[in-house]
Amino acid sequence: MDYMESIKKLEEKWVLNQQKHGENGVINGTYSKEGHVGSVSDEVSEVKMLLQNEINLRKAAEEEINILRNQLAGFMPSEAGGDADTVKLQRLLEDETRQKKRLEEEVMILKSQLSQLALEADPTRRLDRSRSGNGFTGVDYLSHVRHSPLKDNGQRSSITNLHEQVGLQKIFSLLESEDPNVRIHAVKVVANLAAEEANQERIVEAGGLTSLLMLLRSWEDETVRRVAAGAIANLAMNEANQEFIMAQGGISLLAMTAADAEDPQTLRMVAGAIANLCGNDKLQMSLRSEGGIKALLQMARCRHPDVLSQVARGIANFAKCESRACTHGTKAGRSILIEDGALPWIVQNANNEASLIRRHTELALCHLAQHEVNAKDMISGGALWELVRISRDCSREDIRTLARRTLTSSSVFQSELQRLRIDL
Repeated sequence: MDYMESIKKLEEKWVLNQQKHGENGVINGTYSKEGHVGSVSDEVSEVKMLLQNEINLRKAAEEEINILRNQLAGFMPSEAGGDADTVKLQRLLEDETRQKKRLEEEVMILKSQLSQLALEADPTRRLDRSRSGNGFTGVDYLSHVRHSPLKDNGQRSSITNLHEQVGLQKIFSLLESEDPNVRIHAVKVVANLAAEEANQERIVEAGGLTSLLMLLRSWEDETVRRVAAGAIANLAMNEANQEFIMAQGGISLLAMTAADAEDPQTLRMVAGAIANLCGNDKLQMSLRSEGGIKALLQMARCRHPDVLSQVARGIANFAKCESRACTHGTKAGRSILIEDGALPWIVQNANNEASLIRRHTELALCHLAQHEVNAKDMISGGALWELVRISRDCSREDIRTLARRTLTSSSVFQSELQRLRIDL
């Protein structure tokens, strides 16, 4: 009855969504009687039927377990062949218990699918997800991977409906399921929940971040790793979570995932997670020693624009933190980025056609140039020409101003500009 009540509530929410956005599907900005919302209705009906079948199976399994238990309780060991029969009954009971557990997992998965279908029934939600792309876009060079907010409280409540009904601990237990399909679906549910800031604290407190890191450590399946890395990227928006990820060896796990990945979207998720960590001043040395910076530069070879924008954002974050440390006197010497060979890539992409990549790399150059100790390397590496271009042609006034101020405040840059007879 609890399951059927949940279905009823989800169906009522779906009907409300359908009434709110019209009974017809939205196709290319026009309304059609045979649109996507109608197909979702069919899917909801199909999942409802599957769920009912699983509930019936579970009920039958429970009845059979009870019968076996009664038989076992009434069995007399003194009868002939008693020991053998007892062992046989115990094995049957164990088999039925395993079957019950499997059915419970399937019921939980079907409930989550039903919740997701209710969400997807809303065309505005679907369009919003297509713009944001798997939970984050990387539109800010600061420490956050941003995701588009849901449109209303109804959608927020729908997306959290599953963990409120089932409980986070049970969802996390599915991450260790022997069934790969159950495991993959469970990590998708966790990632979906992690995309909402309101859920992140509860996920971490319940051990979800530890479970996600375990998936990177234990499983070779790239689909599982990709979705787990995306969830970690969203959880890494919080400073306390960033330090927890580092303490659990998460930087090296992300670097290992990047090295093994073949799908650009896996690299995008991993690069997004590392880029968030690069915005934390306390993690600078760990990012270098545990392979985070090296992993970013290796992922840059992918050439996929989504991956490159996350790599560039991570480098800009790291350069900003490094510049701040130099200003506060907590760091001396050349930039780690320069020492690790990132400068040629930064210079090469400072005039990239993609605006996000260009803006991140322009900012990275400006941050690196703010300290005299980097000036000679930047001149020999061709960065001075890019700084001059940025000071003149950058579409953003704040970056133009930063580049000009950086060039005029550096005696090394000023001497080289005078030698080349270049006026700002």
